[in-house]
Amino acid sequence: MGSASYVIGLGSNRRHGRHGAPERIVRAAVAAIAAEGLGVGGISRTIRTPAMGPSDRDFANAAVLVESDLPPPALLALLQRIERDFGRRRYRRWGARVLDLDILAWSGGAWATRSLTIPHIGLAARDFALRPAAELAPAWRHPDLGRTLRQLEARRIRRRPVDRGPHTP
Repeated sequence: MGSASYVIGLGSNRRHGRHGAPERIVRAAVAAIAAEGLGVGGISRTIRTPAMGPSDRDFANAAVLVESDLPPPALLALLQRIERDFGRRRYRRWGARVLDLDILAWSGGAWATRSLTIPHIGLAARDFALRPAAELAPAWRHPDLGRTLRQLEARRIRRRPVDRGPHTP
């Protein structure tokens, strides 16, 4: 396989003994990705988002654009090793975690196996994944939905509820 571009989602909502707060863990994870030989082509802003599921800690979320010769399954294995190196333990779905790394998008379009689906199944629906991905690769077209990340983000912005304050009669 030749070189491919990937958008990797990063998330953290637990402190790390060496790296500290979730925002610092996200930055350290980008450095770890680069140290593995993946070409880092861009990093989104880090955003704070509420956790999905049972965790009550907010997440620090970002995305990184990387170039790699690795096929998707090999990249996933590398990302899971980096997660373990940061202390990630897979025991509770949607629980608090030191580091979560997901392949959100790939220049090859779609990939689907039992253990890996690209684009990430929640990319278009989850603001914490879509916003950073759209910042890095706005023109990338979702192979199933036919829209660019910029278009998908614009649709999510239009659908976000507006806080109009307390209702007054």
